[in-house]
Amino acid sequence: MKLVPLGDKVVLKQLVAEETTKSGIVLPGQAKEKPQQAEVVAVGPGGVVDGKEVTMYVKAGDKVIYSKYAGTEVKLEDQEYIVVKQNDIVAIVED
Repeated sequence: MKLVPLGDKVVLKQLVAEETTKSGIVLPGQAKEKPQQAEVVAVGPGGVVDGKEVTMYVKAGDKVIYSKYAGTEVKLEDQEYIVVKQNDIVAIVED
């Protein structure tokens, strides 16, 4: 099974949170803040959404930063994903 987003939706796979701080302190599971960085898994077709033309600027494989409280969390086959609108993505991370 796979998720196929509609309209201006994007499916993200959250990247793993840091286990230790820069000073070397190991963080327990509860203290770790969810990272806002994710990898794009699938992208909707864009088109006309709510009467406006939407062009999709991200593609599968892109690393992105998204708004902290954005999206809907989905669990599919023991894998967790986040479905967000393209507007909730604030930046593409380039190497």
